[in-house]
Amino acid sequence: MKRLLLGVLLLVAVSIGLLYALGRGWLGGGPWQSPPVTAGSRPVALPPAGDVAGPLRGDRQVLFGDLHVHTSYSLDAYLFGTALVRGTGITTPADACDFARYCSALDFWSINDHAEGLTPRVWRDTLDAIRACNEQAGDPANPDLVSFVGWEWSNSDADDVPSHYGHKNVIFRTWEEGRAPTRPIASRPRYVLTRIPPVLVGLMGIVEELRVVSDFGWYLQESRDTPLCPEGVPATALPDTCREVALTPRELYRKLDEWGYDAMVIPHGLAWGTTNPLEADFRNQLDQYEQRYQNLLETYSGHGSSERFEDFQRIGVNADGSLFCPPATANFTPCCQRAGELARARCDAPDSPACAAEVGALVARFLREGEPAGRELLPEASLDDWAGCGQLRNTFQPASMYVPRQSTQYNLALGFDARGRPQRARFGLIGSGDNHQARAGTGYKETSRVLYTDTKSVSGKDGWSYSADVESGAFFYTGGLVAAYADGRDRDAIWRALQRREVYATSGDRILVRFDLLNGPQGAAPMGSEVTLRETPRFRVQALGALEQLPGCPEAAVAALGRERVASLCGGECYRPGDRRKSISRVEIVRIRPQVRADEDIAPLVEDRWRVFDCPGTGEGCTVEFEDPDYVPSARPALYYARAIEAPQALVGGDPFGCEYDGEGNCRRRHYCIGENAPADENCTAAAEPRAWTSPIFLEFPR
Repeated sequence: MKRLLLGVLLLVAVSIGLLYALGRGWLGGGPWQSPPVTAGSRPVALPPAGDVAGPLRGDRQVLFGDLHVHTSYSLDAYLFGTALVRGTGITTPADACDFARYCSALDFWSINDHAEGLTPRVWRDTLDAIRACNEQAGDPANPDLVSFVGWEWSNSDADDVPSHYGHKNVIFRTWEEGRAPTRPIASRPRYVLTRIPPVLVGLMGIVEELRVVSDFGWYLQESRDTPLCPEGVPATALPDTCREVALTPRELYRKLDEWGYDAMVIPHGLAWGTTNPLEADFRNQLDQYEQRYQNLLETYSGHGSSERFEDFQRIGVNADGSLFCPPATANFTPCCQRAGELARARCDAPDSPACAAEVGALVARFLREGEPAGRELLPEASLDDWAGCGQLRNTFQPASMYVPRQSTQYNLALGFDARGRPQRARFGLIGSGDNHQARAGTGYKETSRVLYTDTKSVSGKDGWSYSADVESGAFFYTGGLVAAYADGRDRDAIWRALQRREVYATSGDRILVRFDLLNGPQGAAPMGSEVTLRETPRFRVQALGALEQLPGCPEAAVAALGRERVASLCGGECYRPGDRRKSISRVEIVRIRPQVRADEDIAPLVEDRWRVFDCPGTGEGCTVEFEDPDYVPSARPALYYARAIEAPQALVGGDPFGCEYDGEGNCRRRHYCIGENAPADENCTAAAEPRAWTSPIFLEFPR
């Protein structure tokens, strides 16, 4: 018996030791890095002259890009790429380059892996890959693809909401040696995944290839072993072998100033409740805002739209600090309300005082627990029983667990920071991908949901819980794009367009749109402009639908990548436009009049569909003109932006709720695109309206 017990203990010890060695990367291949990028450039197809993409205000043209791309050098992306979470394999910056060049045929893109996990070796490899990608782009004055280098600065201190500064992409104009930072700047000393014990990493090997898991463990350990840079030393004097940290945006700007290179810092995902405190408020960030760096805002990505401001609360707080459950609105139901309904439904006598007391007690507990933990108070309730509570409804591809006071419209309407001091953020609007599989600009075709989105599920756990954490998996979409009006294809021309905010966002389709103030003091002023005006403003919007896509990939892509890699990297489908354009169904104008008093309520200042213009829907585009007769009498600042909306199409995540509707159009049952409802070979598409959002035109009334 003793021998048997000793044998069992020895087997357990050996197993733990093996898992520990696997989790530390001792059985892995050691350093892994980007393979060479595919040689050669693709043919550059300039936009046709005569439409809104042709020569504008001189020789400017519309170029499309994706300024938010992750590879497996982001530790979460590495994990997402494994079989453990139904991923599609390990990817590198070279894969991202090849995808952007041949699969999505972008004009520009940026690498943005999480700085908190990047190591000196990986950062050098990233710079080398971006340099190689640009070297294959052909004539630097007319390249097929411009590749920018950068990282993501990800502050996520959910325990201290006022200091939760969110996620921001840092991007540099130059990438050459001596003209780009020699290390990224992180928002905290360690990335959350580096805290995973090696034994737990080793357990991944049960469902994943041992070599892959051990390589992951090796990279985790390399990240853990990277020492922190000493404080109080200028960025340019620090060694290249340490991890530099900036805990606040202002500290980040100071360090970027020390480097002295042209850079921009683009906030993203601010309205995502999956990565932000549900009660977060952008007002608390305004004291850290500097327009010289934060000139653009990502309003749409593969994680959904953050555009709309809806005036709702999840949990109410009385003047004495006690909690109450707020009422539902037309587009939002607090889950505390739904919890009360579910609790009442299980009472034998729903109208009795005893039931009322039971419901009140459960709602009070729910308010203390918050979302999504409060749902565990009703473990018998299915995901559909919660009836879409906690999610923004009746809007285009919303971000999951929506945080309204960090939305684009709310941010633009603010005029004062949390201390009541005047401060405004004047953002240009962009779309991006935020794809974690090195696939930039995936919105060109609504296909291959698992490959083109961040869809993932824990292996063997398809029905594991009815929590909002799982529900959020239904809110993944193919990525958006940024369109830039540039006076050339080279990097400096693109950079100037981004700095001017002469850019717009799309949900993935390459819609063409132009938005101008016609009667500015210096003549017509494009989107992104700041204009002082004392007369009635007059505007014009021109929009043209995206070119319809042909199946498969162009010959140039197949010749460069080979059929096998076209299948694995591109999913067998590439950007391949035909001759016909999609129809623009309407143009919507949003008017926002920013606060002029610190106590001014935001909701009346945001007029989401201030003007709506129906379009012919013929595929020949749409032009509308309008003016604002209220501007002069109000004598206050105002900003305007346009949405160009295409006719409905089948989109991945077109209806993230997967609704079954009754005859009156009410969602009676939901089939979320997760778990058993979302097999890997189905795309879970539904009809929705692709769109473009222009950057605002900012008007100031002279004093």
